[in-house]
Amino acid sequence: MNVIVFFTDQQRWDTTGVAGNPCGLTPCFDKMALEGTYVPNAFTCQPVCCPARGALQTGKYATTVGTWRNAKVLGRAHKTMADYFNEAGYDTGYIGKWHLGSGRAAVKEEERGGYQYWLGANSLEHTSTAYDTVVYDNDNQPVKLPGYRVDALTDAAIRYIDEHKDHPFFLFVSYLEPHFQNSNDSFPPPDVDFKRAYQYIPPDLASLGGTAWQHLSGYYGMVKRLDAALGRVNDALHSLGLSEDTIVLFTSDHGCHFKTRNKEYKRSCHESSIHIPMALYGGPFISGGSMRQLISLVDVAPTLLDACGIPVPEDMEGHSFLPELHHPENKGEEAVYVQISESQVGRAIRTHRWKYSVEALDADISQDSRADRYTETFLYDLEHDPWELHNLIHSKGHEGVCEVLREKMHRYMQRAGEDAEIIPAAKAQEGKLRAFEGEEYL
Repeated sequence: MNVIVFFTDQQRWDTTGVAGNPCGLTPCFDKMALEGTYVPNAFTCQPVCCPARGALQTGKYATTVGTWRNAKVLGRAHKTMADYFNEAGYDTGYIGKWHLGSGRAAVKEEERGGYQYWLGANSLEHTSTAYDTVVYDNDNQPVKLPGYRVDALTDAAIRYIDEHKDHPFFLFVSYLEPHFQNSNDSFPPPDVDFKRAYQYIPPDLASLGGTAWQHLSGYYGMVKRLDAALGRVNDALHSLGLSEDTIVLFTSDHGCHFKTRNKEYKRSCHESSIHIPMALYGGPFISGGSMRQLISLVDVAPTLLDACGIPVPEDMEGHSFLPELHHPENKGEEAVYVQISESQVGRAIRTHRWKYSVEALDADISQDSRADRYTETFLYDLEHDPWELHNLIHSKGHEGVCEVLREKMHRYMQRAGEDAEIIPAAKAQEGKLRAFEGEEYL
């Protein structure tokens, strides 16, 4: 069984058609979700590039592996998916953005996470622009790839698939899109979509302002081209007779709130930051349907190993969701656990209904990966307020909800090797807002 991880950067879950976006951006993803396995409740475990990628590669939380903020290096003390697939006799390859090494351009061999074939850059947003893609090969020599950046990396991925089709392979393709271009704070789509205006703006962005009015059309154009690239990869697999024998996972590292929640594009507990698209096809994921369970990015590594018959290491903090796929009556985890850095030292849990977040108010965001004391900062009722426009953390009527979620938060902290005091937020009567006695808090 081959594996391809198709990994985008900063893509909101609601950019896809199956998630309700009406712009027709993702026919290939939608087809994959309908014919394979769709994970509508997929979430990042850390809404920042480096931390999310460290967790994805290792199946462990960012604080465990030391990549709790950007500009941290993923050391070799923690094995990656590539290490386990190497040991199982696979060819392993990495193409695109890494963001787990030192520096911005070429990545030292000892910092590549064990991948055998290499064609990447540590910070692709700094080594390339939309039509000038520069990556580095196994010898750390610069390679300029022709075409729009999404297409350039996709061409390289298809070449790798064709060259390794006769032996099991694990390929990780990591795009920059639809992340903004750092050098000029823009979202450059391919030229064919440059002046296209998309009419749909998600309600949270329409309500809260930010830069969506300026940036969303470009962002959608990038998403559209990514979806076409996914279709090209799947076409290549089809033509080579590898479709059913190759697991393709599509997901992203985190979402994007277009500066509506803080002065950056992510780094918050909100759905716009942590809710991500995810679908799988091939092997056991064919005709898997739509999973109801809550799935975290930290669960990807154990799931892919499990799906290929490779034992899941006991020290992984994520879990394989393959058993939940085969047994839909299994409710899975009652929440996903999220660590937040750089804007705050924060923690959050997301259940099917509630979002609950705490912040270490006295922590140093540049030096502290965790804290001994947190204060409640956010509570959202996602059933009645899916766009998180009304923070209920100070609502007296939701005091019981906070008590239940506070205890859940403690349990998830402990599972991630953390233990801390949580200070309740001051509560006051707020109109008619209240949670009814006996309500389900999950």
